[in-house]
Amino acid sequence: MSVRRLAEASLQPAAFAFNRANAAAAKQWIKKYPKGREQSAIIPLLMLAQEQEGWVTKAAIETISDMLGMPYIRGLEVATFYTQYQLNPVGTRAHIQVCGTTPCMLRGSEALMDVCRSKIHHDQFHTNDKGTLSWEEVECLGACVNAPMVMIFKDTFEDLTPERLAEIIDLYDAGKGASVMPGPQNGRITSEPITGLTTLKSEKAILKTTRDRGAKAAAKAAQAAPEAIVATVAQAPAAPVAPSKASKPKTDAPETSPALKSPSPVKVAPAAEKAASVAAPRHSAANANKAAPEVEKVSKQRSGPKTKAEPAAAFKAPEAKGAQLGAAAKTTNAKTTSAKTGKPSLEDKNRPAGIAKPSLVDDLKLISGVGPKIEGILHSLGIFTYTQVASWKKAERDWVDGYLSFHGRIEREDWVKQAKALAKGGVAEYIRVFGKKPV
Repeated sequence: MSVRRLAEASLQPAAFAFNRANAAAAKQWIKKYPKGREQSAIIPLLMLAQEQEGWVTKAAIETISDMLGMPYIRGLEVATFYTQYQLNPVGTRAHIQVCGTTPCMLRGSEALMDVCRSKIHHDQFHTNDKGTLSWEEVECLGACVNAPMVMIFKDTFEDLTPERLAEIIDLYDAGKGASVMPGPQNGRITSEPITGLTTLKSEKAILKTTRDRGAKAAAKAAQAAPEAIVATVAQAPAAPVAPSKASKPKTDAPETSPALKSPSPVKVAPAAEKAASVAAPRHSAANANKAAPEVEKVSKQRSGPKTKAEPAAAFKAPEAKGAQLGAAAKTTNAKTTSAKTGKPSLEDKNRPAGIAKPSLVDDLKLISGVGPKIEGILHSLGIFTYTQVASWKKAERDWVDGYLSFHGRIEREDWVKQAKALAKGGVAEYIRVFGKKPV
């Protein structure tokens, strides 16, 4: 990216102030941002200054920075970064931006630049002798379908030829730019084909065709419906159980999923599988109550047990046989068992010995990765100080991790090391260890 610098001091005005209309607009822009974020309004405010003065001056940048309570260097960073801001004086009547991106280049934008070189100045960002016109090459301006094109102020002029651009330049130079109609310059309507519409010419014909197609489709579906019903009934297996007399009214709601209703002509061996696979008569209360346990049993066999995902540390070690093995298993379980899913509780029986409620409270949000929500979880678990976190071993880390929505962040963000630094010397020690302030 090219270096962008402010204009020479000899060209800079001594001061800047918004006129009444732009001052009111600036206040409205600032109100759009939340309290404490008003500095984000610098982008629209710089654009207001450019529309008023024609370019962005040093005085304008400093005045706007003062309005937003931000250092001058921040305002300079924004103004020099975005190419939409002109940092040098431009033509007082028109600054012409010629698109040089691929679609416009393929359609002759280089010839448009030659017109600007001959009628304005050989080099970009230089005004003509009268100071009324200037030009530059820019990247895509978003009218690729009507290439080549230029932009003057906020208006685009598309489908240009070198001759037409020369006429537009002359009109602006004469102060008659307002008489030029923006948009395509060859008679094209918006982005329609240059030859005019080739399809969808008649709205009535389109609507009639759509209605005719809809009527034919409906008639065809109605004709095919009875045949489809007969074919479906013919293919359906005969029900092995007679329907109950106490049948419920017929409904459209299926009683079991399609996966459990896959009839087979071959006799299936377990009775439970057979009861679930053969379609029983619908809406029979007696049969439904009888088949339900079997269907549920087969469903569990097919899909496996459904368990709720828990942290790896939440799985307990198997029970050991004998007194010594039982004691060892109990110790191992206390170290590896994490918190069960659910609301954190100070009464958690799996609480490791290294986590106890202290009398002092630290700002745990200084630990990177701990926000207000996680701090609340830690408080509910009885964790209030840096010293507590700094003393965590694997059992404590696993136990707390079980209560977090995103597991592994304690290790990933090294909460223990951060807490040790904060416990030892506060923010100053944190900066010494990590080279930055805690966030």
